[in-house]
Amino acid sequence: MNSNQIAAHDAPMPLWPVAPPGRPLAGLTVLVVEDSRFASEAVRLLCLRSGARIRRADCLRTAARHLQIYRPAVAIVDMGLPDGDGAQLIATLAGLVPVVLGMSGDPDTEAGAMAAGANGFLAKPVESLALFQHMILSNLPADARPMGPRAVPSETLRPDASVLHDDLAHVADVLASASDTGAIDYIVRFLAGVARSARDEPLEQAAVALARDHSAGRALAADLARISGLVQDRLAAGRG
Repeated sequence: MNSNQIAAHDAPMPLWPVAPPGRPLAGLTVLVVEDSRFASEAVRLLCLRSGARIRRADCLRTAARHLQIYRPAVAIVDMGLPDGDGAQLIATLAGLVPVVLGMSGDPDTEAGAMAAGANGFLAKPVESLALFQHMILSNLPADARPMGPRAVPSETLRPDASVLHDDLAHVADVLASASDTGAIDYIVRFLAGVARSARDEPLEQAAVALARDHSAGRALAADLARISGLVQDRLAAGRG
């Protein structure tokens, strides 16, 4: 994707300074590029509570289609997407979208997001309403920020656990057909982010073990079997 693919016929900039109390992001459109349903639902709840509109894309290709039609005020880009590195999209959007934020469950990717031109970085789990609003408002152009004092919310928002089912089913599908290095790399990134967002420590530890053994060139059968068992247990519990 390049800058020529981004819509040039945008709607007029919203009057952000007149955002109603308690909805400081009213008038903003947020594009969330994230392949995890649980993580994107978390951002949707934060946007809803803040007054922002949300558009979702689950990969770079879908994001490109969105950007041919409209330009968001805010783009939140996951660093590990199924069809490429989120840093690619961040580099394209930097300077064209007022606020571009990287997002990941792996804190080591923050440097890559910032080097690509991101204004900031959201570490999963993204739950704090105050942090979410601050990251966006503090990076808006000065003349586009709401005027006057603003109450700092104390809420934390988390999606219903049932949303995890789609993510876990996706992991199970990928595991069933995983046969190359690219598939293993994707499982590691995706599963670690999902586990961290859901605060599922055993699943996160299993993803970390897979990443460690994959990096060291060790046999992965035991790691993959462990992860498959954990995922199937959670899917079965969700159906129960």
